[in-house]
Amino acid sequence: MPFPLYLLGLAVFAQSTSEFMLAGLAPGIARDLEVSVPTAGTLTSAFAVGMIVGAPLTALLGRRRPGRQSLLVFLGVFLAVHVVGALTGDFSVLLATRVLAALANAGFLAVGLTAATAMVAPDAKGRATAVLLGGTTLACVVGVPAGAALGQLLGWRSAFWAVALVSAPALLAVARSVPRGPADPAGPGTDAAGPGTDAAGPGTDARAELRALRRPRLRSVLCLAALVNGATFCTFTYLAPLVTEVCGLEARWVPAVLALFGAGAFAGVTAAGRLADRGARAVLPAAGAALLAGWAALAVAAGQPAAAVALVPVLGLLAFGVGSTLVTRVLYEAVDAPSLGGAFATSALNVGAALGPALGGAALDGGLGHRSPVWVSALLMAVAGLVARGSARRRERSA
Repeated sequence: MPFPLYLLGLAVFAQSTSEFMLAGLAPGIARDLEVSVPTAGTLTSAFAVGMIVGAPLTALLGRRRPGRQSLLVFLGVFLAVHVVGALTGDFSVLLATRVLAALANAGFLAVGLTAATAMVAPDAKGRATAVLLGGTTLACVVGVPAGAALGQLLGWRSAFWAVALVSAPALLAVARSVPRGPADPAGPGTDAAGPGTDAAGPGTDARAELRALRRPRLRSVLCLAALVNGATFCTFTYLAPLVTEVCGLEARWVPAVLALFGAGAFAGVTAAGRLADRGARAVLPAAGAALLAGWAALAVAAGQPAAAVALVPVLGLLAFGVGSTLVTRVLYEAVDAPSLGGAFATSALNVGAALGPALGGAALDGGLGHRSPVWVSALLMAVAGLVARGSARRRERSA
């Protein structure tokens, strides 16, 4: 894989750490800024909504700019708003920085997915996607626990400073190593969208790319990506209380269990990189069924610490492996939407990231117990199975 892909992955690591770390920082933010914990929790919702809206919007705005230029703008804004967030004493300003950070993150990921797949051969999109999304899984393993630890030791602002500090070398690395576009005055080169093309690709316009969403097959894959990611983050968001309240483990075990999930996720994304290019349609049904069975098994076995802890990395592997494969399938299905394909995938993932925790929280608020988010994850995977079956039947009828 080209070295610039790994630099993009470093930037995604910083951005994903920022997205997920607030779960452990909300109490400190609430105390410092004199708001309630639920009010502090709206920072996470604001980020998710910004990601959903921001992916297509920023991709449309940046589609006629060279890929590297767009990446630098998005990453620069992301870094700057974290500095502002670390300095502010006003909750409304902090909330605004989260929305801006999400817009920048969404734009970077949408353009980055398109740029990453354009750097490799047409049949290697899965491996390129795996490198980029590896930053997200490493954030689960390293970034989120580190952010929580920093927040406990030095206050929540230190976590914001840390994200800004990690983003700075990523910004310099992207500026130096990601290929220049032909419109870049710094010199000749190839744009991230491919040699000799503008950022949007040859002969494409926004309306033509948006028409790709009319295709039932692409809509089905986007729906599946949202459902699978919703199931993943429904349980991941409430994994800590499951560990302490149902498994009966002490709170000090929570970072280790989160790291196990992240390690499994990293392995899943890595494995999916090749599978997505070689026969995802044959693998996805079995992997989806295994994931459904896995969430149900965790819900049943959560009271047995050894069994529950053993299942966590397996579920991380399956969840992120299936999710990463679906992202790659979006990019293959949206081949005639070179600028917006990554945006479609990003929005779908974040619809799931917003929907899953909301449904899990509703189950908890309804008094269904700490296992209920895991059962919600299983239910979402059952719905995903029905969607996949319906899509397969439509393909058979049209064949």
